[in-house]
Amino acid sequence: MIVYSKQVVFYILEHHPKIIKQIFLTKDLDKKLFKKFMDIGVKIIRPDNKKAQALAKGGNHQGFLLEIDEFEFTSLSSIKQDDFIIILDGLSDVGNIGAIVRSAYALGANSLVISGLKNFNPSGVVRTSSGAMLDLPIALCENSYDLANELKQVGFKLIGADMNGYDITTIQRDKEQPIALFLGNESTGLSNKLKKKLDLKVSIDMKNNFDSLNVSVAAGILIHQLR
Repeated sequence: MIVYSKQVVFYILEHHPKIIKQIFLTKDLDKKLFKKFMDIGVKIIRPDNKKAQALAKGGNHQGFLLEIDEFEFTSLSSIKQDDFIIILDGLSDVGNIGAIVRSAYALGANSLVISGLKNFNPSGVVRTSSGAMLDLPIALCENSYDLANELKQVGFKLIGADMNGYDITTIQRDKEQPIALFLGNESTGLSNKLKKKLDLKVSIDMKNNFDSLNVSVAAGILIHQLR
């Protein structure tokens, strides 16, 4: 799996050096920094810009690319042992998914489930989450409605983001009960079928006659409030 950009590469170099298989550098580095790459003990390749662009599939690699181990997803059975899960129901934008993963990890959610994506690309989310994806347990699920049933059976309270929900600032969470926060697709939100399964729908109070936030921004606010 190829990941790129200076911030992500340096994060992996610092926190997950054992998953690095090859290093690709297009820039000259000072001796101290280059030694950090050398100390990993894997092959360092100096690709030309055309090769680097091909590896990054046209993305802005900033001169730093890594080949790392394939991402290992967590099982749904282990996630059911957590007390605060985030479920992304049909989100498709890699930038949004990465931003939510980053917020979930930074704000203390235990794990995250990505549901409804057939061709999910973990390398893009490793990059857009600034590496946080490597530290947050993440599972894949085909059907969020079935997952909601399973979570309810093991005692989870199901909460969903919805513009017509209760103001999140008025909600008092029972810390003894595990919760699952469902976030819907960027354009259509949560399905009506899934909404009927929820125990609670929550929203964010808006000002200045503005009625929506980007889903990743909304996710950060909701996670912080519930945590």
